[in-house]
Amino acid sequence: MINTGLYINGEWRDSGAGKTIPVINPSTEEIICEVAHATIEDIEQAVRAAQASFRAWRTTSPLMRSGILREAGRLLRQRADAIAAIMTAEQGKPLAEAKTEILASADIFDWFAEEGRRTYGRLIPARSEGVYNLVMKEPIGPVAAFTPWNLPVSQAVRKLGAALCAGCTVVIKPAEETPASPAELMRALADAGLPKGVVNMVFGEPAEISNYLIQHPAIRKISFTGSTAVGKQLASLAGASMKRITLELGGHAPAIVFDDADVKFAATVLAAGKYRNAGQACIAPTRFLIQEGVYEQFVAEFVAQTKAIKLGDGMEAGVTMGPLANDRRQVAMGGFVDDAVRAGAQVLTGGKRSRNKGYFFEPTVLVDVPKTARAMNEEPFGPLALMSRFKAFEEAVTESNRLPYGLAVYAYTRSVNTSMALANRIETGMMSINHYGLALPELPFGGVRDSGYGSEGGLEAVEAYLTTKFVSQGSGA
Repeated sequence: MINTGLYINGEWRDSGAGKTIPVINPSTEEIICEVAHATIEDIEQAVRAAQASFRAWRTTSPLMRSGILREAGRLLRQRADAIAAIMTAEQGKPLAEAKTEILASADIFDWFAEEGRRTYGRLIPARSEGVYNLVMKEPIGPVAAFTPWNLPVSQAVRKLGAALCAGCTVVIKPAEETPASPAELMRALADAGLPKGVVNMVFGEPAEISNYLIQHPAIRKISFTGSTAVGKQLASLAGASMKRITLELGGHAPAIVFDDADVKFAATVLAAGKYRNAGQACIAPTRFLIQEGVYEQFVAEFVAQTKAIKLGDGMEAGVTMGPLANDRRQVAMGGFVDDAVRAGAQVLTGGKRSRNKGYFFEPTVLVDVPKTARAMNEEPFGPLALMSRFKAFEEAVTESNRLPYGLAVYAYTRSVNTSMALANRIETGMMSINHYGLALPELPFGGVRDSGYGSEGGLEAVEAYLTTKFVSQGSGA
């Protein structure tokens, strides 16, 4: 691991004040490197670089922009093993998961490379002879992007791919806990031929950077992935400046299993989704709503899957779940479990910290969790599965819609009628029925209500970085 600097106008540099932030390996609690802490002047230089480079980048042909993104994707694949090792060291996820994230990020670049060539306008038939009504799509301008520590490369690629293919320039602030793998992403873009200043990367005090960037007159668009509480604050700032914003926020995903489901298949797929990245994913299934006819069977199958997980350092062979990203998450998980048990829940497996060093927490299954428990109302964001039973369809729908979140829902049933009814009744941005089918590059990715608005996948993601200009031209005669 090497120290990570700021990337501004195509150059790596230290903080103007020489200040740094330590980066900790969550498996060992050891400092493995440092990241530069930007000053206000550093941030201003990043904005100026993005503003200056926008003039040329917006007129660069979509074909040329496409080629750069494709080459960046190729370089990510070529360097996947090295970048994955860096990600595992700073974030904790197993090496295989980290490599999967890098390869998926390359696919995202490929998708946006092609979709950016299809930002079509249109010609609207006129009511008068000699008049042309043109609809033009133009890049919105310099973008401020904020990305989280749980998926440090793929979340950055989602924002960068959409912005760059649309012709926008970017100032991006990845998480200070995981700076080194996004730095490798910057190197891949630079080596792919991205012009200086088109993407700039800063680290530092999150509130200071977000306040400065969102209110800066040169920034025209904001994209944020993170907690609902912070997202609401940033949306308020953006609204005060009339800035467009995309928000991908928290979730509390229901996983509904009906009596007619393939129970073993559902338990296997949902357990993999629950404990991927130690449960630190906004779309992770959390509230498991199991119809009473298959409740006992599903819980037994799910617990067996949970107990088969090998917890450990992500660098170790055979490990299938790593540590939580930081000590705050470890404390939070213990608090959720203790609160649920006090409220009457029962721990079937897990429920406590593991190992004397590192931020490890056992994969946990709780049953009989009352709705009053914190974990049933707040996003746990960790390896915590909450089991509840239901009798009838309406009960499952009511519980699914009870919370203000609306990001992801999972359901398992052999009934087409039940599937369609769920799709129509549940308030969510995404729903996956009878398989785990979210987050592919070509698919919309986003939530409703307190889970945010806008999309970071599919053609909808590119549209967020474009403005619509209408031009009506007559003959003048």
